[in-house]
Amino acid sequence: MVRPGLVLGPGKIELLEAIERTGSISAAGREMGMSYRRAWLLVSALNEMFGRTLVSTSPGGAGGGGAEVTAFGSAVADAYRRADDRANAAIREEFARIGHQMDGD
Repeated sequence: MVRPGLVLGPGKIELLEAIERTGSISAAGREMGMSYRRAWLLVSALNEMFGRTLVSTSPGGAGGGGAEVTAFGSAVADAYRRADDRANAAIREEFARIGHQMDGD
């Protein structure tokens, strides 16, 4: 499902969430302190990574444009957050175990 060599990390997920909040790639980029070009490149990478549209866009102009995170994009962000929560819980558990072992030394 994810194309080899492409990385999904917290920055791309935060961008998806910012686009969901703002309805705009440009506004999401500003919110995150990045240029529109950088935000656009990350959106393109996300869409390429899965071979499906995570963010759909409509052209700008007099009526204004916009961006929308698709249902698939929201599902990807939710799945990433759940996996991240599980990974962090496992890390905390391992460090607690190590701490208890060191207390016995």
